[in-house]
Formats: sequence, structure tokens, C-alpha cells
Amino acid sequence: MTREEAIRLIQEEGLRNYNLNEKRYHREYEVGMIEIEGSWTVYATDERASVVTGSEVVFDNEHEAWDNLIKRLRAAKSLWEREK
Repeated sequence: MTREEAIRLIQEEGLRNYNLNEKRYHREYEVGMIEIEGSWTVYATDERASVVTGSEVVFDNEHEAWDNLIKRLRAAKSLWEREK
């Protein structure tokens, strides 16, 4: 998946609580992706805005990283909807 496709899906599906390579402190229950020297890391944070141990996955392929990010955001959305 490309960045453009991922952004479109995020908007169309109402996905939220994400960080797309922003230089800022993590937030609670966030799924994020950062690019460092040609590698992309996808991660998740907990209720204290700490990166969950074992949640970080490093990709050499940007398309795979976007796929993983969208998959995690969709899973998080289904949890939010169940809590309503």
C-alpha cells in the first residue's frame, strides 16, 4: 500500500489515534509509524503513552509498513467500537 492509499483509508474509515512520522511525544493508545534511515518502524503505545514491549516491527519495505499500520488501526477501531 502506498502512503496516499493509506491516508485515503484513514480518512474514509474514520481511523484515529495515529502518528505518521511526527516529531512529538507519544500519546496514549496510539499506533504510529516512523521512518529512520530507510527503515519504517510501526509501534503501539499503552495507557501511559509508552511503546508497548514487543509492538515495534521494523520494515525495510515502506508498502509493508503502511499495510501493517492500517491493519493495527482497524483492529484498534474495532476495540473502540466495542467499548461504546
